[in-house]
Amino acid sequence: MRRADFFYELPPELIAQEPLPERGASWLLALDGATGGITDLRFGDLPGLLRPGDLLVLNDTQVLPARLAGRKDSGGACELLLERIIAPRRFLAQARASKGFRPGAAVHLPGGARAVMQARRGEFHEFELDRDAAAYFAAHGSVPLPPYIARPAEEADRERYQTVYARSPGAVAAPTAGLHFDQAMLARLAAHGVTRASLTLHVGAGTFQPLRSDDLTSHRLHRERCIVPAAAVAAVAATRARGGRVVAVGTTVVRALEAAARGGTLQPADGEVDLFIHPGCRFRVVDALLTNFHLPESTLLMLVAAFAGRERVLAAYAHAVAARYRFFSYGDAMFVTPDPSVLLPRDGEP
Repeated sequence: MRRADFFYELPPELIAQEPLPERGASWLLALDGATGGITDLRFGDLPGLLRPGDLLVLNDTQVLPARLAGRKDSGGACELLLERIIAPRRFLAQARASKGFRPGAAVHLPGGARAVMQARRGEFHEFELDRDAAAYFAAHGSVPLPPYIARPAEEADRERYQTVYARSPGAVAAPTAGLHFDQAMLARLAAHGVTRASLTLHVGAGTFQPLRSDDLTSHRLHRERCIVPAAAVAAVAATRARGGRVVAVGTTVVRALEAAARGGTLQPADGEVDLFIHPGCRFRVVDALLTNFHLPESTLLMLVAAFAGRERVLAAYAHAVAARYRFFSYGDAMFVTPDPSVLLPRDGEP
């Protein structure tokens, strides 16, 4: 398949620019990957789509205030968007300026801080800061809203562009499927007999990088830090034993689980992930997916298409556009069950 096979028309006014007043107030489109059936629901209807004994797997990464405005020695304005902290005073970042950066170039930052560019690392720049990087970004950075949100970050975004269960700092973009949950919904699901497990995948700025080639096989994802703990692996095994389903909250959870099972069985993992899931890939762990609506021709849309079928997913997106759903990070959600043909045998199955 080609990149152009995942294009769809999206009116700009459907790109959500603000979160709804309540986290759980969004619409929820249910897509049956086996039949292509589509149902329009509210997010509050989610318990009715889940069964007692199902396992909800969450990404507990916490978004860092990752965007900084600064000035070069020349006086020119620049912006740094953190990718990851790699040492107490060193970090990788996307750097935007009217002229490029060379090693040794200094950036003057809020609060009197100074960062010096050390080297290029692919599409990123490595900087050394004159103080602790994590503490500095926490104090002076702003929320790294995605580029399709055409407004500056506000104080309210510090709370709303973060899941209620975030606890592991390190992401520069939110795992947005989780933004719909509040504590009341988590309590409802627990009362319904749905269990929970957590893993960590620190979403990087590369999540917004477009495919530069029309050939999917030539694309490489940026590597992102991922931890699949033994407790999550045990929870998946217990779910299988009782006949429940593994429900991934977001594409990051899908990539983390499927990467940790590439050896044939799900194993604990602590490392980096660059797994690009697209049509033709098959799934060993995930049985259902809760996700937001994704950009045309994006790797995230390709993952959903791999799970439920390209034609069915694009038909669901066309329906969502016609029904005026809200798209992307602060938009509405989908609950997707798979095309059975893409499922690999589960642990313990022949």
